[in-house]
Amino acid sequence: MADFVFMFRGGDPISSAEARANWPKWTAWFKRLADEGHVKSLGNPLEPAGKLVRGKGKAVTDGPFAEAKDVVNGFITVTARNLEEAAEIAKGCPSLERDGAVEVRPVMQPVLPM
Repeated sequence: MADFVFMFRGGDPISSAEARANWPKWTAWFKRLADEGHVKSLGNPLEPAGKLVRGKGKAVTDGPFAEAKDVVNGFITVTARNLEEAAEIAKGCPSLERDGAVEVRPVMQPVLPM
């Protein structure tokens, strides 16, 4: 088994009321993933604001840092047999119903002792 980060990106804008109404879909999906043994960490939603530190000059700019469709809204860490299984698991994400995206990335094993 390996670890993968799911980064939830973009999606059609929704109001706070719509987000609250949509939350049961997320909790049901998270519960199903946990029941199937895939949840490593539920992560957290991310605030929309932030800072980006870039380059050798260490320039700091305000975020978000990309088009709305590319902004990372939150993340979780899951366990799966391989990248293909992780991508299949991501297909259940409620943000896909709002035309969002789930970026699935393998977590590298540390190369240096911690």
